[in-house]
Amino acid sequence: MGTIKQQALKLENFNKRDVRTQFGALCWRRRNGKAQILLVTSRKSRRWIVPKGWPQNGATPAEAATTEAWEEAGVTGKVSTVCIGIFSYLKALPGDESLPCVVAVFPLKVAFLASNWPEKQTRRRKWLSPKKAAALVQERELASILLNFDPQDG
Repeated sequence: MGTIKQQALKLENFNKRDVRTQFGALCWRRRNGKAQILLVTSRKSRRWIVPKGWPQNGATPAEAATTEAWEEAGVTGKVSTVCIGIFSYLKALPGDESLPCVVAVFPLKVAFLASNWPEKQTRRRKWLSPKKAAALVQERELASILLNFDPQDG
């Protein structure tokens, strides 16, 4: 596996309570013997991302990632409890504010793809090869996670 380049995340204007944790799902399936990854668009900037969101009371990180996969991409399946990588980004807030976030990513093997799901009206979704998915995302660390993803299951 290649070296993952750490994305620069400037934190000098933030205090330790400003950095937030999120949990993401790398939704995948096999088609014709090859892995495909499902990306969704973010609601505001429309950039391509993996489903991700905030911690949830009473849920493990992998369970929270599974909930986000359903709400944002309309998928269910088997999630791994092993985090396969972490990426960082600045979440845009109203005005010129932003919030630094780190996202722990959990692979989710998709078993069901819904035609209707909670955020269908505000997001697009697309199945891609790991290489094409990596080329579409803006976050370098996430691109590296996608590019190096090699599912051992299925």
